[in-house]
Amino acid sequence: MEPTTALPLTDDELHAVVDGQAAPDQITELKARLLADAAGQEKLAQWQAQRQALRSLHQEVLHEQVPPSLQQAAQQTLRAHETSGQWRRQVGMAASLLLTFGAGWFANAQWDAAAPSTANHVLVARAQLERDFVRQASVAHSVYVPEVRHPVEVTALEQAHLVQWLSKRLGKPLKVPVLAAQGFELVGGRLLPGDSGARAQFMFQSGAGTRITLYIGAVAASDPALAKDTSFKFETNAGVPSFYWVDQGFGYALAGQVPREQLMALSQLVYQQL
Repeated sequence: MEPTTALPLTDDELHAVVDGQAAPDQITELKARLLADAAGQEKLAQWQAQRQALRSLHQEVLHEQVPPSLQQAAQQTLRAHETSGQWRRQVGMAASLLLTFGAGWFANAQWDAAAPSTANHVLVARAQLERDFVRQASVAHSVYVPEVRHPVEVTALEQAHLVQWLSKRLGKPLKVPVLAAQGFELVGGRLLPGDSGARAQFMFQSGAGTRITLYIGAVAASDPALAKDTSFKFETNAGVPSFYWVDQGFGYALAGQVPREQLMALSQLVYQQL
């Protein structure tokens, strides 16, 4: 059987020999392999010389006593670690007791926390539905309000066609609220996609160039329990102030960068007209 050729030492193995950072038997094995590794022997000699040169630069302070200030700092750090360790152990014990108590309490409870009532399910689902609706209204507002050349698909010059078209697509007779007395004129509108089908957006603009949008669409058509009428709610989604509400299965959101009181008054006027 032919003897196995020893592999050359890697840099990590050479560092272990130079620094003595390995078990004695491992160092012995590495030195034995080094006998057949001429390149490794040369590199080892260079590194040992560098190490000795670095040590000789500060030979005078190598064996000096540690300054009292450093000793004090080390002691403070050690005490801090010990205190931290004790604190973690105490917190761990408290957490274990809490988990044990909690598990027993839940096991002996007289109500089933894992099965919320149907009413709670409906409330949670409606809240999520409303958040999604107003978020989509805010996104649509943010996307189209800054547009200069194409803020709407159909302009106010074709208002009759716009209303007829959007009413047909949403499956509900729509009306455009009149906000001229409040300083806002219709710019036009567009058709948008929504979670429950088509959505409509009407855009209005003041003489100062401020734009507001009215976002309309059916909500939860598959579950009438989720589409019950709601009162006005205020939301600032992605920096867009909005008042929204649900009426006869349809959601409405009026959004715009106007004071909250003014937006509320406009929303009430829209609700009354629609």
